[in-house]
Amino acid sequence: MDFETVIGLEVHAQLLTDTKIFCSCSTQFGAAPNSHACPVCLGMPGVLPVLNKKVVEYAMRMALATHCAINPQNVFARKNYFYPDLPKGYQISQYAYPLAEHGYIMIDTGEGSRKIGITRIHMEEDAGKLIHDDHNPASYVDLNRTGVPLIEIVGEPDIRSPEEAAEYLRRLHEILVYLDICDGNMEEGSFRCDANVSIRPRGQKEFGTRTELKNMNSFRNVQRGLEYEVRRQQYLVENGEKIVQETRLWDDAQGVTNPMRSKEEAHDYRYFPDPDLVPVVVDEAWVADIRAGMPELPQAKRERFVNDYQIPAYDAGVLTADKALAGYYEDVVKLCGKPKIASNWVMGDVMKFLNEDKKSIRECPVSAKSLADMIGLIEEGTISGKIAKEVIADMYATGRTPQEIIREKGLVQITDEGALAKTVAAIIEANPGQLADYRGGKEKLFGFFVGQVMKAAKGKANPQQVNDLLRQIYKQYTGRYYYDKGYSID
Repeated sequence: MDFETVIGLEVHAQLLTDTKIFCSCSTQFGAAPNSHACPVCLGMPGVLPVLNKKVVEYAMRMALATHCAINPQNVFARKNYFYPDLPKGYQISQYAYPLAEHGYIMIDTGEGSRKIGITRIHMEEDAGKLIHDDHNPASYVDLNRTGVPLIEIVGEPDIRSPEEAAEYLRRLHEILVYLDICDGNMEEGSFRCDANVSIRPRGQKEFGTRTELKNMNSFRNVQRGLEYEVRRQQYLVENGEKIVQETRLWDDAQGVTNPMRSKEEAHDYRYFPDPDLVPVVVDEAWVADIRAGMPELPQAKRERFVNDYQIPAYDAGVLTADKALAGYYEDVVKLCGKPKIASNWVMGDVMKFLNEDKKSIRECPVSAKSLADMIGLIEEGTISGKIAKEVIADMYATGRTPQEIIREKGLVQITDEGALAKTVAAIIEANPGQLADYRGGKEKLFGFFVGQVMKAAKGKANPQQVNDLLRQIYKQYTGRYYYDKGYSID
């Protein structure tokens, strides 16, 4: 049977505010357990929540960036459930009257661009964190995260493959980071994803029974978890078994999903408006103010890079996937004026070194100015491209400027034509067989001679000059080697 996969993602993004959504407690990650908790975030009797205005404004940024309609009035509700990390016995969230609805983003697929709908974006508070003791039959509760501001981005079930799901998640992630409203750290839980997945016979309109997947802490694991779950559901159906609506956890080590609990429907949470919070009124002037302060978004930046810098779309896509990387690249270009050459070095050696060390561009020891200076030294002929490979490796290892490295190691390119001519002549005289073969039509041997000259010059020779001199010598060969500059070997 031919099945169609149906996937919808629910993404939680922690907002980059200094304080929590309803109190003044810090949102700093990594503090001592329960050191960032107060009577408000614990829901103690007699306290009242006060909405953090910046949370609303950050959520509005994301709504505008994803083409959502911002509702003029939205309402906080109590989502009732009982769990050890939820001190109030309910979570303050939004449901019936969210901040924003009916948006979309575009993703790239093998078949072109696709629109993935967004049902709604709403604000809510985070719950605490359970810490399980591996050595004792005990669990502990850290309530530092309780009340940390989140937005939940609820996607439409428009995704048709695990690959599309991973691409959709990447697009959301880069938008959030570009907006400076979320750091996107999946390991720390500031960007996390739950997936609803089902299958149905191709052509069927009704959705199949869905399962919810949790505990996927990377783009790769989202794709792997969904791939496994799709295979599992297909196996069940093909063998006459029923798919149970439930929540399942992804086990990265084993590469499987395991049952966690039966899946509850929305009405089981008994949503009702929070009596301690008034409706949030968003007027047109407020929306206009937020819109005016919106930064350049990833897709717009990609298009600008292609148009302004005349670099390939592929390069623009790589360079803009990370906001900091895009900024680094633009700084290099502004300093050296060579967009494509800068793109090659950033995407090549710089990213290679960073990936090997599992570092981000923010941690790069090679400053934009140093890289631009090195490109300038290549362009003016001070060093060759080959020598530059050695220089940038040293720059990355030490953080020194290219000028310092070149001066210390004596790497200045040989441009003296007389000296190079003698080296070229010596190489040709030492390889009469290869010369005869070249003259006999084996033109690929030209590269052999270039390589030998560069080796003899320890990589310091100007490659173009070497090429020109070799061609002169070949033309003038008469049994001895003559040069139009007057150099010869007897």
